[in-house]
Amino acid sequence: MWIYNASIGVIIMNKIYRYNELGKGNYSWLKTSYHFSFANYYNSNKVYLWPLRVINDDYIAPHTGFDTHPHNDMEIITYIVSGTLTHKDSMGNEMNLGPGGVQYMSAGTGITHSEHNKHDEELHLYQIWLFPTMKNLKPNYGDITFEDDLKKNTLLKMVGSHESQAVIKINQHASIEAGKFDKDTTVTIDLENFSNFYLIVIDGEFSVGDDVVKKGDALEGDSNTILNFNKESHVLMIKV
Repeated sequence: MWIYNASIGVIIMNKIYRYNELGKGNYSWLKTSYHFSFANYYNSNKVYLWPLRVINDDYIAPHTGFDTHPHNDMEIITYIVSGTLTHKDSMGNEMNLGPGGVQYMSAGTGITHSEHNKHDEELHLYQIWLFPTMKNLKPNYGDITFEDDLKKNTLLKMVGSHESQAVIKINQHASIEAGKFDKDTTVTIDLENFSNFYLIVIDGEFSVGDDVVKKGDALEGDSNTILNFNKESHVLMIKV
């Protein structure tokens, strides 16, 4: 999709990735969509958007989850859409996190953890992995819940670099933002000092140019972009 930006006099390109075209995994207890190559899904055109490596859209069945497993040299962020996540790790952290919750884990030199849904309601979350700026960092963990009113008709900066104003700091030049928009609201994505954005429609839909981006779809862009929301919507965005 090509859009002419009259303010800067150049043509920019946005890419739309439709939900049904994403990589899929169905493991009975876990139903997931892979935005980038992961597990048994490989797409040579979507291995990563440097330094963004993974976005998995996970639905975890009640009383199931990921048993204890290791990570290293990766910045891992989890965004809870619905349900309750129970996290336990080798640093001694054990937390329950509900809707609006954001969990951050810097795996660094090595960490093990488990993620379970110990409740009767299905758990819906997004896993986001980014390469860190350097290897062998000290492992770290944190979490916070962002109330909906902070995201009302705006893109809330939840996660950013140590130099940013974001509440959660990670070891990478990136920004993770979320917003909940009313119908007929317009917002401009400001790339600031980033090269690309990758935005996912968790719920609702918006128009960009002549195209409509719907629930489950993603929009990738390399310039400031105007979104016009056709429905009440919930979006998640990563700038890199």
